[in-house]
Amino acid sequence: MKTKPPKVHVHTLGCSKNDVDSEVLLAQCKANKFDISERPDQADVLVINTCGFIESAKQESINHILDGVRLKEEGKIERLLVMGCLSDRYADDLRHDIPEVDDYFGSRHLPEILHALGGEYKYDLIGERSLSTPSHYAYLKISEGCDNPCSFCAIPIMRGGHRSKPMDELEAEARKLQEKGVKELILIGQDLTYYGLDLYNGRKLDELLKRLSDIGFRWIRLLYAYPAKFPVQILPVIRERENICNYLDMPIQHSSTRVLKSMRRGVTEKRLRELIGLIKDEVPDIRLRTTFIVGYPEETKEDFASLLEFMKDVRFHRVGVFPYSQEDDTTAFPLGDPIGEREKMRRVKEVMELQEDISMDHNMMLIGKEMPVLIDRIDQGVAYGRTEYDCPEVDNEFIVQGADEGFDTKDLRAGSFYLAEITDVEAHDLFGIIKKRL
Repeated sequence: MKTKPPKVHVHTLGCSKNDVDSEVLLAQCKANKFDISERPDQADVLVINTCGFIESAKQESINHILDGVRLKEEGKIERLLVMGCLSDRYADDLRHDIPEVDDYFGSRHLPEILHALGGEYKYDLIGERSLSTPSHYAYLKISEGCDNPCSFCAIPIMRGGHRSKPMDELEAEARKLQEKGVKELILIGQDLTYYGLDLYNGRKLDELLKRLSDIGFRWIRLLYAYPAKFPVQILPVIRERENICNYLDMPIQHSSTRVLKSMRRGVTEKRLRELIGLIKDEVPDIRLRTTFIVGYPEETKEDFASLLEFMKDVRFHRVGVFPYSQEDDTTAFPLGDPIGEREKMRRVKEVMELQEDISMDHNMMLIGKEMPVLIDRIDQGVAYGRTEYDCPEVDNEFIVQGADEGFDTKDLRAGSFYLAEITDVEAHDLFGIIKKRL
């Protein structure tokens, strides 16, 4: 007798790279004729895709695992599987501490997960995904793992060394996404700048960008391009290709040369300033996003003050900041965690208050300008979109407040592009009117 196919719910935590893994898993589940449940308590099997990046993410993942255990104990699900970065790193500890979970899998074990669900991994479906994002944008993971030796980071421990996906596979996957209606392609990886080193004996991000650009997406966006050994050959491609957004996420983590050396970032403050200047010269209309870590063990008050001065000089358009999280087995772990949480959070607050002023200044310069806007969603009659300078979930939103005569905002559709005029701004939001559909 054939067993009844399971009803599966996949719950994803962490970053967009985890989202892509879950989308691949769901596509494989559907190909195996499994039912997909929108709710965990209505599934036969709950799969939790975990994050193990920093302490707060690990704790969130553990809390969700324990919630899953409760569902199992209450008889609302039959089986509980855990995958992802936390399993990659702590599988043995998790098996000991939370034995109620039926099995733990790493982020690279999709065939094993399918087998545990009673199916098989279908290799002919390479590139197929069941999108969790709105259908008009999607993430394209161009590589796995990381070769950077950053002292604070456990990603190489969890995901291994850098592995580029072949260009032909990426192009095929991108074309499948376009067939699904994707108009904005967002390139992700632990470090985009390493792309091609392992497969093609050189950094080939520029060549990949050209091939993806030729497919015809309206927007292509780059996230996670590290500054050390930055491939400057991508800059003319960004400048010359109209469908590659004038946007670059380049996490620098700090500006103090002394701290950068301890972080093993492979770059100095002088080099950062030179690189940022070059990027702005090559792509004058670019918007730069970065992330900082404050409260690193060797960050003195003087180092933190220099970071604030660096921000005032460089004036990034978008900034995220994290308090330092001490991680097992990293090279920074022996340095301890001497800066208390209260002081870390005070520094986080100071960085964000400074950036709020800088962001407000940048946004004020947009008042009266017209530019294309992609509508992401319509909620209770209000439309929310983005310009090419803004990434989903982390950057400015454009909030529609009306339309020119002859255009009814009721006709707006999520996933469509419009010409908009910016009439008002806040530090992290834009407001304006729709002029016409593009």
